[in-house]
Amino acid sequence: MTGQKIDGIIVASSVKDRVRSAVKELSEDGIVPCLATVLVGDDPASSTYVRNKQKACADVGITTKDHKLPPIFSQKEMNSLINLLNNDETVHGILVQLPLPSQLDGFTTTSRISPIKDVDGLTPYNIGLLTSGRSILKPCTPSGIMELLEYYKIDLEGKNAVIINRSNLVGKPLYNLMLEKNATVTTCHSRTKNLKEYCLGADIIVTAIGDRSKFILTEDMIKEGAVVIDVGTARLDGKLVGDVDYDNVIKKASYVTPVPGGVGPMTIAMLLKNTVTAASISKEFVQPS
Repeated sequence: MTGQKIDGIIVASSVKDRVRSAVKELSEDGIVPCLATVLVGDDPASSTYVRNKQKACADVGITTKDHKLPPIFSQKEMNSLINLLNNDETVHGILVQLPLPSQLDGFTTTSRISPIKDVDGLTPYNIGLLTSGRSILKPCTPSGIMELLEYYKIDLEGKNAVIINRSNLVGKPLYNLMLEKNATVTTCHSRTKNLKEYCLGADIIVTAIGDRSKFILTEDMIKEGAVVIDVGTARLDGKLVGDVDYDNVIKKASYVTPVPGGVGPMTIAMLLKNTVTAASISKEFVQPS
């Protein structure tokens, strides 16, 4: 068999169309969705990520406020900036580009963001809602994966799902989202023994390692008809690749996401969706004390 490519560009486009409609409706009510981006230092990759997010916002009618900060920016200064953005009624979403320089603590920084402006879904409050099955603003990459599965009508109920990642950005939130859909979810990581055995028993595999020198998911590691979602990104001979040996795995799998053009576009699309969601609830939400 030859599997089907899961086209993240097409699915992201459908999400963006819905976002544009929501932006139009909000503007008719006098609400102009706005995302504040915070970038510390001049790391080229981080700068590119922020620039791409700002372009995507402009494409759907979301305004942005750009905060480019020096590499020596202190935690006290960061706290003050986030307080300012939390209290700015014209800002509906706050995105702090990670990773941060060593003098800044990522958890302290993201935890300070107002839960109703937390478009990355990383505050303890929103993480708690996620584990309780009541989240509104969900982490972008995991929710993008769920959007892909829904678009292609891939049912999770009763399926064995293996996630090869345990990070706060991907693995942990995705575990909860898949569990909500009644999948039986297993989290694997760098200390997992007999990883291949777990993969061979999986109906759905999500891999997010991003280092070809340490891991590659090959055809012999999946069972016939498995769904494979590739979140990893790495450079191999100057070419952007994922964790999956795509050309061979797709011959055995039922569905596979490519890299690029799979999960990546969905991450930005869900950021846009979260921003308009935050804008729509901004007047009704009572912040927790």
